[in-house]
Amino acid sequence: MPVLSGAIIAFALLNIIAVAFGAAFARWLPEEVVMLIVATLFIAFGVHFLRQPAGEDDTLSVEKSTRSLFFSTLLLIMVAEFGDKTQLAVAGLSSMSDPLAVWLGATLALALTSALGVVAGRTVMQHISTALLHRISGGLFILLGLLACLRLFY
Repeated sequence: MPVLSGAIIAFALLNIIAVAFGAAFARWLPEEVVMLIVATLFIAFGVHFLRQPAGEDDTLSVEKSTRSLFFSTLLLIMVAEFGDKTQLAVAGLSSMSDPLAVWLGATLALALTSALGVVAGRTVMQHISTALLHRISGGLFILLGLLACLRLFY
């Protein structure tokens, strides 16, 4: 629940920002700047996961891990998704359609995909150790960051 709650609130806030700025928002941040920020953040998250000590998450108390998971999810999604294609699409749609309907539709769609991700994640955690998951996540984040860097040049 803390991951899903953090994701839904983050997406709701991001969609409010997108709707508020409308189509003009896409002009404020050039795609190259967004890609560079995304690449840097993904590589930094990847390095963070790879440096995570084995078993560190397994010993956290439920109360601490719930708060930590909520705020980590909220912050990660807010930073990583700011200025992405979905947010720019929401901004564009809100300039041509009812902003409330666009916000509601986009937020519900992202909430549902987040719920699917949480369910899939819980299933994976029953079969994979936290240390292995950190290594896989770190590698994937770095790969995505490098792909974003490549996109800057092609």
